[in-house]
Amino acid sequence: MIRKTLLIYALYFIGLSCYGQTKESVIPSSVVKEYAERFNQTDDELFVQLFPDSEAAGFLEKNIPRFECPDKELEEIYYFRWWTFRKHIKQTPDGYIITEFLPDVPWSGKYNGISCPAMHHYNEGRWLHNREYLDSYAHYWLRGGGSLRSYSFPIAHALYNYYLVTNDDSLIKEFLPDLIKNFEAWEKERYDAQKGLFWQDDGKDGMEVSICGKETAEGYRVTINSYMIAEAKTIAAIAKRFGNPAGEVFEKKAEALQANMLKSLWDKEALFFKVIPRKDGAGLCDARELHGYTPWCFNLAGKEYAAAWKFLMNPEHFYAPYGPTTAEQCHAGFAISYEGHECQWNGPSWPFATSVTLTGLANLLNNQKQDVISKKDYFDLLKIYAKSHHLTKEDGTVVPWIDENLNPFTGDWIARTRLKTWKDGTWSKEKGGVERGKDYNHSTFCDLVITGLVGLRPQEGNKLTVNPLVPDTWDYFCIDSLVYKGRKLTVLYDKDGNKYKKGKGLMLFVDGKLKEKRNALGSIHVNLF
Repeated sequence: MIRKTLLIYALYFIGLSCYGQTKESVIPSSVVKEYAERFNQTDDELFVQLFPDSEAAGFLEKNIPRFECPDKELEEIYYFRWWTFRKHIKQTPDGYIITEFLPDVPWSGKYNGISCPAMHHYNEGRWLHNREYLDSYAHYWLRGGGSLRSYSFPIAHALYNYYLVTNDDSLIKEFLPDLIKNFEAWEKERYDAQKGLFWQDDGKDGMEVSICGKETAEGYRVTINSYMIAEAKTIAAIAKRFGNPAGEVFEKKAEALQANMLKSLWDKEALFFKVIPRKDGAGLCDARELHGYTPWCFNLAGKEYAAAWKFLMNPEHFYAPYGPTTAEQCHAGFAISYEGHECQWNGPSWPFATSVTLTGLANLLNNQKQDVISKKDYFDLLKIYAKSHHLTKEDGTVVPWIDENLNPFTGDWIARTRLKTWKDGTWSKEKGGVERGKDYNHSTFCDLVITGLVGLRPQEGNKLTVNPLVPDTWDYFCIDSLVYKGRKLTVLYDKDGNKYKKGKGLMLFVDGKLKEKRNALGSIHVNLF
């Protein structure tokens, strides 16, 4: 079995050799190297795992899709986030995992793994050319001793999204029994049969100190219920694919749970999904919280719920210069505090929540017709997100940066500012130590560029849709050396044909050959094979 696996990977990497610098490449690999070396120069490399800074350029040249656009801040942060993701690939005695924090933190599980951000790890990491890392990561969670249910984590959905990119269904087939057992364990631990909903502690959703968790942290939350609906739908799809009778059972579970969530957690007056605290006689919490957009991350809310999106870009609610905020600003419980817990979901901006929201927004814009929010809003929010990826050092130098939580009005990394004052400057070892949140891996960015901005929409089978959400004012953009279902893809737009010398308009190349072209921005639909 080991020899067979090694042979498969050997053949895979031989195939990928053509995805480096070739005559068909539009963006040269030197661009990746230049960015990596620039980030290395300003990096204080405190924690080293499998790939140190000295190997960053080589790793990225071999593994990531290359991106180019007129907005150089957006382009820079795209490469920066790949540069930081590479730091979190950790080799353990049992294989590879992806970490959230670089230093060990006491609330983590085996090998410093934490399940809370693992969905984001899969959405981001599925675009790496080398599949060993995420394949091994699946074993860690399902059979390798990872603390799978220590936080909310839709692992079946994450693995299925990974499969949509690789077109290799061996993992979802192998782990189907484990995914079923995991769902059943969630039912025993967190399902309330009387209400027909799952409940979760807000901190175990990765959302501690929330407004709606003030009286009791336990609640019937749209987060855990969206995750579990997505899990049931995914398990049903996998089971049916392989002729497992569990398919119909899980399809019915998904339908019932989705109906209950839409009925119970939608506030018709507030036009928003909310939390019901888990206590006798409790009704819907009166606060709109950003996680109310979670159903769209999994395509669970129809067009009749689209009105919720009118609050996202409103400064009385979620919009802020370094936002969005995690709770609406007009609520009395909204706070930007530098006291108490260093991480609070009652106002600060969190990359985790921003990632979920932008993923949901891209799904809405691609899958539903509505006039509440536009592709311009997607781009504007992605731009704000990119702008937040910075830190001003003591000498005044501004560098790319990703950390934990942000002051949505100033861009200050709150937890970092707080932790620096603790334990006489030692940054509190029991909280993770010096620079705990540096290069924090708790969100996506590159996937938002690929699937949202560039618009490559992973889907079943032979079909491929490319629907860019880029500004109409852009004259060009390109994503190159992107491996999808075993093919090398290039998507580019050249308004007048002078940038890339391949003609005018929006073009899709498959393995270096022009597959589809349109003269203006819009959507492309093709049969890939």
